[in-house]
Amino acid sequence: MPTISFRVSEKEKKWMDNYARLHGINLSDAIKSVFFERLEDELDLKLVQEYQNEKQQGERNYSLEEVIKELELDEL
Repeated sequence: MPTISFRVSEKEKKWMDNYARLHGINLSDAIKSVFFERLEDELDLKLVQEYQNEKQQGERNYSLEEVIKELELDEL
């Protein structure tokens, strides 16, 4: 498994340690958790922005129920 290292100040290290301790996890898991939560948030925001752009351009989204009804799949 690869290892990643980076430099932080003593103050930042204390904050990070306190965060990990508060959540009952080790520092490595805390850093990974925060990183991937942030990444997920940014991806979600990108999807929302893409949806809003499509909506402004007049594209319509359909619910699963609408698609099933339109394709008459509910009769199968």
